[in-house]
Amino acid sequence: QVQLVESGGGYVQAGGSLRLSCAASRTIFMINDMAWYRQAPGKQRELVAAITSRGSINYADSVKGRFTISRDNAKSTVYLQMNSLKPEDTAVYYCNLRTRGPWYWGQGTQVTVSS
Repeated sequence: QVQLVESGGGYVQAGGSLRLSCAASRTIFMINDMAWYRQAPGKQRELVAAITSRGSINYADSVKGRFTISRDNAKSTVYLQMNSLKPEDTAVYYCNLRTRGPWYWGQGTQVTVSS
């Protein structure tokens, strides 16, 4: 079974930074697109950033210029560098791996930004 292991969440003041990591099995990681989603209490889960196996990237408008998604193929890991964090970024963040069949999800990691 595909397993995605997340780390890097935490509590920061507005304007601070966090870096999320998500590790997957190498064979699955190399040929599939990956993404980060987030979900705040009472709100719908939303796409934050996505990166293809080739390295093409897109971001939600709300995080453009502040967040950077990247992937390290040698480590089979995708990252989300989050700078200039705002209270509105507070949510549970989920790593997502997209295959032609099912999608797979990490366990979620809490990010809390205080004002």
